[in-house]
Amino acid sequence: MFNQRIGLIDVGSNTIRLVVFEIDANLTITELQNIKTPARLVQYLDEDQVMSKKGINVLTTALESFKEIGERYHIETMLPVATAAIRRSKNAEAILKTVKKKTGIELRILKEEEEAFYGNYAVRHTMDIKDGVTIDIGGGSTELTLFKNKEVVHSHSFPFGVVSLKRQFFDGKDHNDKKAIEKARKWVKEQFSSLDWLPKLEVPLIGIGGSARNIADVHQRQHDYPIAGIHGYTMKESELIETFDLLADTSMKELSKLDGLSEDRKDIIIPAGIVFVELFHFIDSTEFAISSRGLREGLVIDYINRKDNNPYELYDIKRQTVERTSKRYNVRTIGAYQRILLSDRLLNLLRDKDLISVDEDHLNLVHYAASLYNLGQYIEDDAKSQHTFYIISNSNLHGFNHQDRVRLALLASYKNRSLYKQYLKSFEDWFSEEESETLLHLGCIIKFAEALNDSHVNMVKDIQLAKAENPDDGYDLTVTYNGDAVAEVYRTNKHKNHLERVLDAPVRIHFNSEIN
Repeated sequence: MFNQRIGLIDVGSNTIRLVVFEIDANLTITELQNIKTPARLVQYLDEDQVMSKKGINVLTTALESFKEIGERYHIETMLPVATAAIRRSKNAEAILKTVKKKTGIELRILKEEEEAFYGNYAVRHTMDIKDGVTIDIGGGSTELTLFKNKEVVHSHSFPFGVVSLKRQFFDGKDHNDKKAIEKARKWVKEQFSSLDWLPKLEVPLIGIGGSARNIADVHQRQHDYPIAGIHGYTMKESELIETFDLLADTSMKELSKLDGLSEDRKDIIIPAGIVFVELFHFIDSTEFAISSRGLREGLVIDYINRKDNNPYELYDIKRQTVERTSKRYNVRTIGAYQRILLSDRLLNLLRDKDLISVDEDHLNLVHYAASLYNLGQYIEDDAKSQHTFYIISNSNLHGFNHQDRVRLALLASYKNRSLYKQYLKSFEDWFSEEESETLLHLGCIIKFAEALNDSHVNMVKDIQLAKAENPDDGYDLTVTYNGDAVAEVYRTNKHKNHLERVLDAPVRIHFNSEIN
């Protein structure tokens, strides 16, 4: 599959959206275009749940425009789906026929369980969370799914969303009317109480969709968040409540000026916040995590998995992400593999002598960072460290939460201690002094491993580390090689200060030819 383009039309209760995805030879999914119109189709349903002609016209007009855009993007496969607003319409069949006649598009109405499944499918394939509850709140429905060890256990679709909640509790009132908020809180909690599998789960709550992203966006802007991206962002209970209180205490006029809040969501963000906060409390959640991958991405990942023998796995997301990122930035596979082996060998030597303590998570991080080391040279060799740190820390890397992204960026971009400290400056409260020192030492090891293989032809056959006979001389590092190691001799001696920093002692390097 080479650079196939997929168009995903999502007819929701609140918005109608066209997303154009491109899938390259490595099966990396890139979003080329994302166009939406805040149609709010749910408001065109009358008391008998029949959609008016005006609502149908709004739908067909948007779809005609999206079809033309899709043709200009040379989309090969179109996946048009509809959710709650059309699903609830008693005249749904007539709507589909009208859409087909006027636009040629065959809309597929997703069942409640399908809508819940695809959103959750995206989360499970792009986040490294084994147990959790996903919530996708739209305009007219709210999907909850409980998964444990990456497998779906329970799911449910509630027939309420941000638009219907606004109409039910805030019609004719201020967006932040205190009595309306309290009534909505109580009512929403009663709905949750109808599910016996939901209380006191003590797992992460994962928000999918625009409302969750907006809550996170607002919180990030309020705290001058140092990196970009929403996927994998987490909020504590206090931070979620703090953000909701800010929204509830802000006038409609001032909401328009609030950084991070979309203009077309300002009148429905309070109902969304009520649902998030109440659900967080109801399940005794450990954190509020945000997924920017939801229904649309779930449909596309499922499509790729069915077409290409499941290239997107559930349980090894970080490794897959690193492999795809490596290919995207043309990192040489052989050089990366050799860096991993040499970093491993150095770490094992240090651990055997109790000179460094590294847990399994940090060991995996070293492997990932060695794979992506200095990928920024794809942009410019002279500033490859800076580009590497920026790319990795600001990319939505599947499977990596935001702290892990920064850890990975610090290691993969390591050049020297001063640059490391410069990068770390914006994140000093993210890591303890002990971990900051550990990450520095791991970066030093990767840097030295790269020097040991400067010519990238795998000359090094063995490495040994021993205490020098004279304690003042520190350590002797013996490197056995096969071939002409002129480049390696020069580079390792030039950069041995990185290893000395880890050992906190001098190092003498001895190169022995395997032939001898």
